[in-house]
Amino acid sequence: MFALTGYEYFLGFLLICSLIPVIALTAAKLLRPSSGGPETRTSYESGMEPIGGAWIQFNIRYYMFALVFVVFDVETVFLYPWAVAFNELGLLAFVEALIFIAILVVALVYAWRKGALEWS
Repeated sequence: MFALTGYEYFLGFLLICSLIPVIALTAAKLLRPSSGGPETRTSYESGMEPIGGAWIQFNIRYYMFALVFVVFDVETVFLYPWAVAFNELGLLAFVEALIFIAILVVALVYAWRKGALEWS
């Protein structure tokens, strides 16, 4: 029946994964309250009235600090599976992981010298 045999389960999985968000969004639309007054369209922040405008500029250091955090968070995500399968991977994977860590250390030194890790 299929041109590519063995992909029937993948097709079923793909269909189910496509239907779940559609069903969830449809159910949310049917179950939500339909009345919307002026109070539902106001800004809300922790039960307090907002002070000032929403269009303020943040310091670039905030973005640099967040970017450095994401880089080293991704490092952890990539090193965890490697550490779990360390015994089966062999010497080549160990050398590749060392190169990966060395690149990240160079990035850390660069960010440190540029002042991206200093909050003041």
